[in-house]
Amino acid sequence: MKIAISVNSSDLEDKMDMRFGRAKKFMVYDTESKTNELIDNTQNLNAAQGAGIQSAQNVINAGVEAIITGHTGPKAYKLLSESGVKIYHSEEKCVKDIIADFTNGILKEADSADVEGHWI
Repeated sequence: MKIAISVNSSDLEDKMDMRFGRAKKFMVYDTESKTNELIDNTQNLNAAQGAGIQSAQNVINAGVEAIITGHTGPKAYKLLSESGVKIYHSEEKCVKDIIADFTNGILKEADSADVEGHWI
């Protein structure tokens, strides 16, 4: 299964980025092969609007089945959900711990957005 995690760098020891739409990058982690690749998301860091929607499209295009982030706005949540991508919210932890939480079934799937639109 491919999951995307909002991150600032490729370092598994770094904490994840709590923002979804304005995350610097997404780490796409394959739970079967235990490999990862990065998707650049810097075009959305300072976007006046639409950062969540464009970020959602970026991870959908990468073929992920789930995302893990700190917070998701309503438009990104809707697009991801309608595209069949599961959404998980996590506390701010290092990426390797978040992957372990996901793999061990500790994270719960979100049933709604948890912030208003244009949240930074």
